[in-house]
Amino acid sequence: MTDLPLQGLKVVDAASIFAGPVAATLLADFGADVLKVEHPRGDSLRSMGWNVDGESLFWALVSRNKRCITLKLSAPEGADILKKIIADADVFVENFRPGTLERWGLGPDVLHEINPGLVILRTTGFGQTGPYANRPGFGTLAEAMSGFAHINGWPDKPPALPPFALGDCIAGFTGCFAIMFALWWREHGGNGKGQVIDLSIYEPMFWMLGPQTILYDKTGEVVGRSGNHTPYSAPRNAYQTKDGRWLALSATAQSIADRVVRLVGRPDFAEQPWFAGNPGRIAHTAELDEAIGGWIAERTAEEVLAEFETAEGAIAPAYTAADIVKDPQYLARETIVRVPHEGLGDVLMQNVVPVLSDTPGKVRHAGAPKGSSNDEVYREQLGLTDEQLAALEADGII
Repeated sequence: MTDLPLQGLKVVDAASIFAGPVAATLLADFGADVLKVEHPRGDSLRSMGWNVDGESLFWALVSRNKRCITLKLSAPEGADILKKIIADADVFVENFRPGTLERWGLGPDVLHEINPGLVILRTTGFGQTGPYANRPGFGTLAEAMSGFAHINGWPDKPPALPPFALGDCIAGFTGCFAIMFALWWREHGGNGKGQVIDLSIYEPMFWMLGPQTILYDKTGEVVGRSGNHTPYSAPRNAYQTKDGRWLALSATAQSIADRVVRLVGRPDFAEQPWFAGNPGRIAHTAELDEAIGGWIAERTAEEVLAEFETAEGAIAPAYTAADIVKDPQYLARETIVRVPHEGLGDVLMQNVVPVLSDTPGKVRHAGAPKGSSNDEVYREQLGLTDEQLAALEADGII
């Protein structure tokens, strides 16, 4: 780990499921020492979704590169132990409902009295303030309330929720760079002072949806669902090939749109006044789709991709995991990597992003078993005796 950029950064991850833990995972990928603190009964993520031979695949991914301990924070004994762990930490990540840590005697005021330089990431569905602050919050609610679900899908179908943790992952990435902002300020102008980051899940989702709020403010227009089309670019759609594959095409740039219509045998489109910009092309979406879709439907995916590459058009296959693991681009850039897993031998998963030229991150191991670092932390670092550990375990604290 000597060449990893966050070596020496100590992070305590007491969050559960996705959003907060993803932020900590990204830090761990680049060398931070992340200590995962979970309730003795186990994080809910361990029992969520797919598993193989009793091993959680979500846990293998989201908890990679972390040391794992068990600790019941709601018990006074557990809270006291966390305070000792926090004393020399740089970052603390949590996602309890607002007021929960304060009720346990672990609020930011207490933690900053122990460690003034601590950066605290508080991740909740709706933030620490406002009338919805105390509501239970999950990524699905954020995907709905941010406005995403309303514009996702087809006009004649219900709003479509994503089949993966989109809101949580966006919040996790946002939380990671927010932590780095706070750490930079702590070291450059903050005189070593930590601070609290109030991260909701719905707000990063809302930010990513573009200028819809400005549009509504100035025109009263509410953007609706448009399937694979967009209200600002054409042609853009998914088209099926002769051999049943689906290919996604986007021709936002004028030069690419021109090359595409010439490739599919409609150079006359490029001569029309309406073709000179996205607004005109959007008005003629049906004609463009008919020409492009008809041309693609007469050819195999291999033929279409080869001709588009020659013509420098913009198209790509709609991949499955089976396609990804053998794709030469993924393999050349090591976008996927095989890593050791204590229960499964090894597993294939996403590699670290982004790629740094001099200090790239590294996946060192998949998510560890529950409490696998208890001895290391409690016995070796905190100096607890066998008798103390036995008593804590008997009382359900660890």
